[in-house]
Amino acid sequence: MMLFRSLAVAAALAYTTAAGASGLDQLHAFLTETKTSKGTFTQSVASKTRPAAQKSSGTFAFQRPGKFRWTYDKPFEQLIVGDGARVWVYDRDLNQVVVRKLDVALGATPAALLAGDNALEKNFTLIAGAVADGLEYVDATPKTPESQFTRVRIGFRDNLPRRMELTDAFGQITTLDFASVERNPTLAATQFRFDVPSGADVVGDAGAK
Repeated sequence: MMLFRSLAVAAALAYTTAAGASGLDQLHAFLTETKTSKGTFTQSVASKTRPAAQKSSGTFAFQRPGKFRWTYDKPFEQLIVGDGARVWVYDRDLNQVVVRKLDVALGATPAALLAGDNALEKNFTLIAGAVADGLEYVDATPKTPESQFTRVRIGFRDNLPRRMELTDAFGQITTLDFASVERNPTLAATQFRFDVPSGADVVGDAGAK
């Protein structure tokens, strides 16, 4: 998701302090400065039809472009791996793997905002959002009607993402809070390789397997 910006703009970003920068400025700085990242997250999914929010937690790591690992530890174990060409989703309870081509799965999804290559301005309309809870927000609206989300908000502090809010076509809101976020850690290549577990059922795009 590297933004091809002029040297003058890049230099200006380098001297912009995170405390005074808008969410859009911090997003650009994050994309310019961050090749790899890892941390933990908690997720909450709320809707008008569900009396209580569904909560889960786990860890994440990514290496731009297109490589990422999202692990849900609680309450159910699920692993999502992007290896640069495909996205693998493994449900341990079902012992099932769903595989899709990376460009299809990543094109206009929230993962593209963190782990993609140049999908930002191609697939989203971006504007600086409001300030709330000590975070500077970016509002991202997918340009394609095929996107499963109608709105994405990302809250930044110190040029790092701290919260992501996703709204789908049914009004369901998924909130991800990020913690212990590290910029440019050394990550093992094995984190972004998926080996199908023995006996697992593999389904998905035939050309992606």
